Amino acid sequence: MIIQSATYLISSPDYTKCPKADRPEYAFIGRSNVGKSSLINMLCDNHKLAKTSGSPGKTQLINHFDIKSFAGNTAAGKPDAWYLVDLPGYGFAKVSQNQRKQWEKMIENYLRKRENLINIFVLIDSRHSPQQLDLDFVNQLGEWEVPFCLVFTKADKETQRVVAKNVKDFLDAMRKTWQFLPRNFVTSAEKKMGRDKMLQFIEACNNEAAQAGNND
Repeated sequence: MIIQSATYLISSPDYTKCPKADRPEYAFIGRSNVGKSSLINMLCDNHKLAKTSGSPGKTQLINHFDIKSFAGNTAAGKPDAWYLVDLPGYGFAKVSQNQRKQWEKMIENYLRKRENLINIFVLIDSRHSPQQLDLDFVNQLGEWEVPFCLVFTKADKETQRVVAKNVKDFLDAMRKTWQFLPRNFVTSAEKKMGRDKMLQFIEACNNEAAQAGNND
């Protein structure tokens, strides 16, 4: 996949205010400070696209980006159009209990009711051993029957051995309650690690959505 353009579109306080659900959509979510903005910018090859911040909890709305891309390795033909969505992080952002509940309800409604949502990319910090907060969140997605992949971030910040152990430990923790594990990607925004594999996955999903649309 070749990204032709990636532009910020709109920030919405509720899923009903989101853009028309007329194309495939992929959402990114994770604990605060997991490197979400950096990963989005790396995928889209635009370091100014999503605003990175040293202060957790900066993203507070449902942020839509309009993406145009070409399938394969050549920029030929009509580009595919899809949405990339940056969701508020979950975890230790310093907000009131009331604000947190509003965020949680906003995110739940979006994840369960947004009809063109193809996949959630759940970001996990590869530098750490499995965190219960992350496990609870993916288990919740399982209960809601929302499709997702795991994206282990910041793989360049630790040794390969530590990253591999933390990834294995997280998947092992999931195996206690999951029969089938979701697809996972190990990434580094700085080194662009995992970029090609993630974009290939999105391209394959776009193709499936197009075929399903043609069969309707």
